[in-house]
Amino acid sequence: MSCELTILMPCLNESETLATCIMKAQGYLERAGIDGEVLIADNGSTDGSQEIARQLGARVVDVPEKGYGAALLGGIAAAQGKYIIMGDADDSYDFSNLQLFLDKLRQGMDLVMGNRFKGGIAPGAMPPLHKYLGNPVLSWIGRLFFHITIGDFHCGLRGFNTEAIRRCHLKTSGMEFASEMVVKASLYGLSMAEVPTTLAKDGRSRPPHLRTWRDGWRHLCFLLTYAPHWLYVYPALALMGIGLLGCLCLLPGPLSLGGITLATKAFMTFCMFLLLGMQIMGLGIVAAGLAGVNLPDRRMSLLGRLASRDRLALIALLFLGLFALTYGSCFYAWSCVGYGDMSSAFVDNLVILSILFAAMAVFSFMLAFITAVCKEFVLKN
Repeated sequence: MSCELTILMPCLNESETLATCIMKAQGYLERAGIDGEVLIADNGSTDGSQEIARQLGARVVDVPEKGYGAALLGGIAAAQGKYIIMGDADDSYDFSNLQLFLDKLRQGMDLVMGNRFKGGIAPGAMPPLHKYLGNPVLSWIGRLFFHITIGDFHCGLRGFNTEAIRRCHLKTSGMEFASEMVVKASLYGLSMAEVPTTLAKDGRSRPPHLRTWRDGWRHLCFLLTYAPHWLYVYPALALMGIGLLGCLCLLPGPLSLGGITLATKAFMTFCMFLLLGMQIMGLGIVAAGLAGVNLPDRRMSLLGRLASRDRLALIALLFLGLFALTYGSCFYAWSCVGYGDMSSAFVDNLVILSILFAAMAVFSFMLAFITAVCKEFVLKN
């Protein structure tokens, strides 16, 4: 590294505010006596932002791939600083006051996040939907899924050790890059800290690049993708648990609960829960097979262990045995009445359950070979 600190700003048509941000950043470097650079990752500006940056002495790197994350990835790759502090070039973050971030980085933290909710959000700086729903809910989901203490996942002002973040292999090109950095830092075991920061109303006259619902959905999808237990395992176990309990209670026949009688239709519903749970778990196993060893997430371990052709074939054999046992019992009961009409809620439910076991056996057997194909694909790529 040729300097201590790179102040990185992604830029797409920020001519109204870029000069202010650059001068604030340069002023901070000069006052603090820091050997640093201001780096603009330009994402194809057509308003002269590149010329403004160069005239002020900032370094400009052109990033042709579109997107907030793509611009930052280009900037991180080109940065010369041991540390990077990144922030939007819309004058909403105060580049003249970055010492809290640098102090934490010098103390050995790999990622230092700003927290706007602790530092202060100016009136009109953040839409109410983002302030009271989007950011708090998505940050809460991130903390729940990944056991991270960071309170503001989407703060655009953050600092990090350049080499440590490069080791995380960040790759998303959109706004979900903000979540990816925090999640991958946790998965790769990086040390993290949080400092209060302020958010001012930006100085642009045009609408922001952020699209509330589209980008919120992309953030949520990213969090779910990297939390396979929450996406697959927990829903599957819940459905299978409810289904199994219901089937066991109703297998002997109708069950009265207060003024409600649960009978065959309810039994079939619980069987459906069992099947849905099995299918969701199967999709998780396929995802684990496709992920291979490339996902540094210990929570993939259960699904990864199940993503084995031989184990799944044994599970299929188990379900086949259960089918033979249950359907054979039904056939025996039918033979006892001379293969004629018989009225037995227990036998009717047992037939339904045996059909479910047959479906699970076929599903598990096919899944065994789909998983094998997935692993071959991962090894070849």
